[in-house]
Amino acid sequence: MTDFPVTLITGGSGGLGAAAARLLMERGHRVAITGRDRVRLDRFAEDCGRPDGLLGLVADASGPEATQSAVDAALQRYGRLDAVVANAGVAMSDSIVDGDPSLWQEMVLTNVLGPAVLTRASMEALKASRGRIVMVGSVAGVIYAPGSLYGATKWAVTGLAENTRRAVTGHGVGVTLVAPGRMETSFWDDLGGPPEGSMLTARQVAESIVWAVCQPRGVDVNTLVVRPIGQPV
Repeated sequence: MTDFPVTLITGGSGGLGAAAARLLMERGHRVAITGRDRVRLDRFAEDCGRPDGLLGLVADASGPEATQSAVDAALQRYGRLDAVVANAGVAMSDSIVDGDPSLWQEMVLTNVLGPAVLTRASMEALKASRGRIVMVGSVAGVIYAPGSLYGATKWAVTGLAENTRRAVTGHGVGVTLVAPGRMETSFWDDLGGPPEGSMLTARQVAESIVWAVCQPRGVDVNTLVVRPIGQPV
């Protein structure tokens, strides 16, 4: 068993997940990341210098069996699990008023089922380590956006984080919702392009995730809403 803390991040081969993985490794964590594309996972590992403290695993974040296999692989590799970050997500601008329902299933399953599946798969290991769960939500999950099913999925994550906290706090497991505002991400490609105004970098938001993961034992930070200066809502 490693003496270093171990974190598993879903959707960790790029964007926010990759930024969080880099920061955690800089702070001495061993990190397992999941993604659906082996090429992207290998490319990220290569960019990091293929360190022993990084494990890339192919897994669909919304799949219970795949997620359980990823948790088991991290435990087999490192012997422990101290935190999980439910980061994998899908965004689209489709409206429930006039959008295409055939496009919605992947987003709902990834954004809502994914964090629940990760929580279930990792719970026994996190009880043993008295570890932490971080769920990546969105400002879209604390404000209302007309017709936005994406926003509704992030509202679900907001509720899921608190429901989970109430279920696991007695076991010594902490739960943090990190809700970013406008951030530089490829998600905007599916939303018609980035909005005007300042945006956070992935690394800036990742700092909040890592801060939550690295809180002292016994401290449970529950909600972090992180906006760039100048974002009014």
